[in-house]
Amino acid sequence: MSPEALPLRLAYAFGVAHGLEKEINDIRSLVLEWDLSYDSSLRRGYVIELFKNNQIYEQFKAEHWQYGNTSQGETKERRYLKIKKRYEDFIVGAAPEPSESTEEDDFEEVQDQQFAAEADLRDFLAKNPECIEKGLKLFNSDGRTGVEYPVENGFIDIFAVDKAGKYVVIELKVARGRNKTIGQLLYYMGWVDKVLGNGPCRGMIIVKDISSDLIVATGRVPGVSLHRYKLSVSLEQVTEEA
Repeated sequence: MSPEALPLRLAYAFGVAHGLEKEINDIRSLVLEWDLSYDSSLRRGYVIELFKNNQIYEQFKAEHWQYGNTSQGETKERRYLKIKKRYEDFIVGAAPEPSESTEEDDFEEVQDQQFAAEADLRDFLAKNPECIEKGLKLFNSDGRTGVEYPVENGFIDIFAVDKAGKYVVIELKVARGRNKTIGQLLYYMGWVDKVLGNGPCRGMIIVKDISSDLIVATGRVPGVSLHRYKLSVSLEQVTEEA
């Protein structure tokens, strides 16, 4: 995701923290019915409208998206809302407005598609945690599962419990891993130890392509392991039943 884009993950956590969990879940699980690629920007439009309607948009920008108060950020805001309007017009069959896509817009959407791919990987691993480690189980307590587990200022991709009963914080990256991933993971691990106890917890980073600097960095951090995932695809021919 480009650094200037409205941060969806932080927006989701912010909305939940302000009593809008149902509305946020509706936006996150929105089934889109068009063939354009601006899915994440569309969700940003819905988030902006939701926050404005609940008089918390300015607070969100002050805490999590200061770029939104710049002239460029205001341009992005108008774009997100315009895409939302375009989608709603599409749903009711109204003629679409001319597209104003830019290379920057397309780059932002490519990055967001990587986050969508992360969600697919997360859901698979959450259903099959022993693919990660033998004896690993998804955290589940009081109806709250370890998929996108909410913490202050973020979500843990997968929050699990190992065979010894210790917590495991797992971060996923479909793009090339970067050092900032470690900072994010360490924050989540620190939050878990402080708020939930039962520490110290372990951390895992699961990525497709591992950079040399990430290998060096994780090797210096106790309790954190680095893993590479590989995907395979098999096909099954489907024939019409007699």
